[in-house]
Amino acid sequence: MQYSFHIYNKLATDGITMALDELLREDLIQKSKKKGGAQVDSERAPVIVCVGSDLAIGDSLGPITGSMLKYKTQGVKAFIYGTLALPVTAKEIRYLRAFLKETHPKSQIIAIDAAVGAEGDIGLIKLNDSPLLPGAGANKKLGAIGDVSVMGIVAEKSVANFGLLNTTRLHLVYSMAEQISSAIATLLWNRASQTKSAK
Repeated sequence: MQYSFHIYNKLATDGITMALDELLREDLIQKSKKKGGAQVDSERAPVIVCVGSDLAIGDSLGPITGSMLKYKTQGVKAFIYGTLALPVTAKEIRYLRAFLKETHPKSQIIAIDAAVGAEGDIGLIKLNDSPLLPGAGANKKLGAIGDVSVMGIVAEKSVANFGLLNTTRLHLVYSMAEQISSAIATLLWNRASQTKSAK
């Protein structure tokens, strides 16, 4: 299942929030059907993994989103990995996967990263019910992470992928990060208030 929202759609932030909620619920249902029982605690806030580097504008979507989320989720229990101060690069995914398995075994994981695509897809935020494959745009096989993935198409795919690193506008990346972080923060706040009212 995939959802796509363009950054210039005024309802994109609300759409991302609803789509993420739906994808996480569907993931929970699928996991409960496997191996005879739920392996995920539905009351736990999802872990957010923001992949990328602050060394290239085109690859900074994850860290910028993570930093915004840290600010927007103050007061709600949230685990966010990957910020401008402490980025999680694609090379570190293998170690982070092992860490998350040990530290958050019953939590769902939302993984966020920048991506390249067709010229007409630039500006799209795509949500998938499948793990994120960091480095795939650069033809790297670094393994998957997450239960649900959020990708922002920041540049056109090319043989060398120089567009991702050198010609991406910060305004585009910042606007995507703003929408993604606002949507996830809303989701976390909504879930926190639902859990509180249910007790």
